[in-house]
Amino acid sequence: MSLNDTPSSERIHIGFFGRRNAGKSSVVNAVTGQELSVVSDIKGTTTDPVTKAMELLPLGPVVIIDTPGFDDEGALGELRVRKTKQILNRTDLAVLIVDGKVGLTDIERQLIGIFKEKDIPFLTVYNKSDISEKRVCQNNEIETSALTGENIYELKERIAALAKLPSEEKRIIGDMLNPNDMVVLVTPIDAAAPKGRMILPQVQTLRDILDADAMAVFTKEFQLAATLDKLSAPPKLVITDSQAFAMVSRIVPECVPLTSFSILMARYKGFLETSVKGATAIKKLNDGDTILISEGCTHHRQCGDIGSVKLPMLLKKITGKSLNIELSSGREFPENLSKYNLVIHCGGCMLNEREMTYRRKSAEDQNVPFTNYGIALAMMNGILKRSLGIFPDLAGDVE
Repeated sequence: MSLNDTPSSERIHIGFFGRRNAGKSSVVNAVTGQELSVVSDIKGTTTDPVTKAMELLPLGPVVIIDTPGFDDEGALGELRVRKTKQILNRTDLAVLIVDGKVGLTDIERQLIGIFKEKDIPFLTVYNKSDISEKRVCQNNEIETSALTGENIYELKERIAALAKLPSEEKRIIGDMLNPNDMVVLVTPIDAAAPKGRMILPQVQTLRDILDADAMAVFTKEFQLAATLDKLSAPPKLVITDSQAFAMVSRIVPECVPLTSFSILMARYKGFLETSVKGATAIKKLNDGDTILISEGCTHHRQCGDIGSVKLPMLLKKITGKSLNIELSSGREFPENLSKYNLVIHCGGCMLNEREMTYRRKSAEDQNVPFTNYGIALAMMNGILKRSLGIFPDLAGDVE
């Protein structure tokens, strides 16, 4: 996979923040070498977050985010500030742009407080150095001029040094495989499947298997039995799409480990243990309880959609309760989760690790059980213990 093909969820997210007319967009354009954002002397030119996946040398694949001014006013301004706060939940590195002629104001100090509260590494950039007095900068400060290009190269170097690169040790499944191991991947192709391509977790899992020098076979769920018969020996592992869990578990012999893409993505995103504990809340649901089913991406929901159709039907069938189901998708995730008795999230393949951590912690901080599609489906199909067999420390906690 080339750098240009790196999924957005695997890129470092760099957000540029500050007041209106501090020069955020000008600095963004200077750093990226592109006319990414519209520049104007009129306050509030950037009215919505502008996002661009690109290569930023010497760092590599990143997502650059130019945000509206944090001092925006009026009803629309409040909405824009709210959008900016949402951006903070997926920001790996914050760049605070300060008008060098004005210096720090309460707005910048408020942003710095948020960066520290959310444990976001940040740089403070005093822009307009060509027309402002020189200052003594601290370790995380730098003076620049987007107009003349002064210290723009140095700013890029500082960003690269401060950004936390994704850990190369983080694996989906490859660290649990040996060379020449055979893995069978079960991928249903139905009306909800993307036309002409595989979904991201399937592609990422395949790549991780190949990086481990193991082998992989793809098959549809109704071809699984024939696929296993054609193998000269049982596979090391079968990985299935969550929606085919029930059928696949009946076909795969008990001696063959079985898990799902969704379970592996929960491990990869760092919330597998939380999800396993959260799934136990399904058995404790009561009439009138409210469940949030949340997806990290936006897509056209179809008749067999797993989030809006299959999960709600199975929840009501398994629990026998009258439940209230609410849906969220994309970047919209409620800040206040107090009315929910359970959050069931997708695998999060389109969200970076920081945003998934934010969503998980939001639920934990508000004492709301949090799980994901695959683990919830495995629990409701009675095969969670088996699907966690490759993680014995977790499987032992499942009844």
